[in-house]
Amino acid sequence: MHATLPLLQATEFPALRRRTLEILQVNLGYKCNQTCVHCHVNAGPNRTEMMDSATLALIPQVLAARDLHTLDLTGGAPELHEGFRDLVRAARAQGCKVIDRCNLTILFEPGQEDLAEFLAAQQVEIVASLPCYSLDNVDKQRGKGTFDKSIAAMQKLNALGYGQPGSGLTLNLVFNPQGAALPPDQAALQADYKRELFEHFGIVFNQLFAITNMPIQRFGSMLVSKGQFNDYLRLLKENFAAANLDTVMCRNLVSVGWQGFLFDCDFNQQLELATPGQGRPHLRDLLLQDLQGHPIRVAGHCYGCTAGQGSSCGGALKEEGSLVT
Repeated sequence: MHATLPLLQATEFPALRRRTLEILQVNLGYKCNQTCVHCHVNAGPNRTEMMDSATLALIPQVLAARDLHTLDLTGGAPELHEGFRDLVRAARAQGCKVIDRCNLTILFEPGQEDLAEFLAAQQVEIVASLPCYSLDNVDKQRGKGTFDKSIAAMQKLNALGYGQPGSGLTLNLVFNPQGAALPPDQAALQADYKRELFEHFGIVFNQLFAITNMPIQRFGSMLVSKGQFNDYLRLLKENFAAANLDTVMCRNLVSVGWQGFLFDCDFNQQLELATPGQGRPHLRDLLLQDLQGHPIRVAGHCYGCTAGQGSSCGGALKEEGSLVT
């Protein structure tokens, strides 16, 4: 795999500082039942990196110490961690909202047959990746058979109340472009998704998040191999929107790697760009120290969060952007 950090370190991206920490985003490990082309984590079935029990036990303590109200769980497939369910229960018992970044097909993996019911019982918010509403495009990006399993998973979640008005069970979907292009307007694309999924499969959901592909890890390496890396980075820079700096996710979120080390975002985690500080800042440091006002590590990939309509873990940062193509 081609290293992309050397191509991103020299940057003119503006300096940023943290605001009040609101979201603890935790990567429980890189093991996944899928191997997706766009994956910035390079997750897959053969990855063995998983958070240990001692680090996992720190998470509820940090939520309480920093008075945090949102725990965002990611991976890999976070549900494959043996401590996933106990962690969810602990966070919910503390009154925290829990977000599960779910690939949908995990619901049909051996040992996960009751996962959907567990998530519903704990009122976990599901953010599910579905890169398109057509079979060919999804299977091309995520593997043969993925689309049919994803549809079946969403139908199962709908039957439990997810996405249904008044249920209190939130199902949000995530769109990633197929290649080296910015996402289309999120509001228009959401309308397309809602129409197509309901008309063809009877599926309902709450929101669609359109997220820009980052030029790192598996996707970045693919760009290098195809000779498209510089052109894609240029596209991100040319569509830079300064207004998006105010709402980028790194201002109020901290990303925790599977070893417990802290990063300003999930993308910096994959580039091994640790948060600034003495030594290597760790989850345990949050028991005693706040991050407000601390500088944020930036590099060329940060243009991906600020290009056009912007991009974050919650989708577009504004309704519509003026894109240069």
